[in-house]
Amino acid sequence: MKQKLALLILGCTLIITCSSWGFFAHKRINRTAVFTLPKGMAAFYSANIDYITEHAVDPDKRRYVDSTEAPRHFFDADHYGKHPFTRMPQRWEEAERQYSADSLDKYGTVPWAIQYQYYQLVKAFKGNDTAAILKTSANLGHYIADACVPLHLTQNYNGQLTNQTGIHALWETRIPELMADGYHYNVGKARYINDPLKEAWKICHRTFNCVDSVLLFEKRLDKTFTADQKYAITKRGNRSVKDYSAAYAMGYSKSMHGMVERQMRISILEVGSYWFSAWVDAGQPDLNKLIDKNINTTALAQANKEKQLYKLGKVMPKSN
Repeated sequence: MKQKLALLILGCTLIITCSSWGFFAHKRINRTAVFTLPKGMAAFYSANIDYITEHAVDPDKRRYVDSTEAPRHFFDADHYGKHPFTRMPQRWEEAERQYSADSLDKYGTVPWAIQYQYYQLVKAFKGNDTAAILKTSANLGHYIADACVPLHLTQNYNGQLTNQTGIHALWETRIPELMADGYHYNVGKARYINDPLKEAWKICHRTFNCVDSVLLFEKRLDKTFTADQKYAITKRGNRSVKDYSAAYAMGYSKSMHGMVERQMRISILEVGSYWFSAWVDAGQPDLNKLIDKNINTTALAQANKEKQLYKLGKVMPKSN
């Protein structure tokens, strides 16, 4: 039994290593964020919605080939004491003077990764650089979504410090894959962000406030399930793997009163708002001129259909 449990834990750890929010959720967040955009942006992003969707996971893939990538996905707020968001300077230069760049990298830099990608997107808009706009939009969406995952804001990122190893994949992968088709997705229209760095820290602070609940509710639920009830054999692609059972995942989601759905909705609105704000700060260039004249009309029709579903708070089930 111990050997089986060890294999399960290893499997969960591998899933975590492979992705954050889960590839499925990252793609859905970026794709749905397109429908929050105003008229001046909507046509361009809809025409390129498949790129925005598929490349939402590029930053996770880069971790295999770029040793500097990993810190951009998290911020271990609890490393900095009981009041990390009053202690940590928001500006990189001030934080580096206080803690050193090596230390900041060790404990995560996601707020600054968001800021950097934001200004890269402003630059891309100003240059009318279609490739850069799409690439940077996808990257920016990824880091914003990561900042909305509570376990990306704590040193106890996988419950390894509280005997809850595997909770990371349970929260951000297993639950969305089981339940996300039933979530309500209409989060309204993108809004203008006055200070992108301040907003990034606001996102992280709000997310960090969820950490205790994420850990506490799973700890309580674990006491009500036997090992046979907690785990099950599931299909992941062409493989059969041990994972948390559907009953356990849904029980966990219920105990958190829909936190995963709320954080996913927050991610969608924040991503759309950052895209919109970068476009405004770039002077609202005419993106319609950048639309490929040979765009796949079938794909565009599909995006328009999905936009109508978005107005109802729905998505195409398992479409991405």
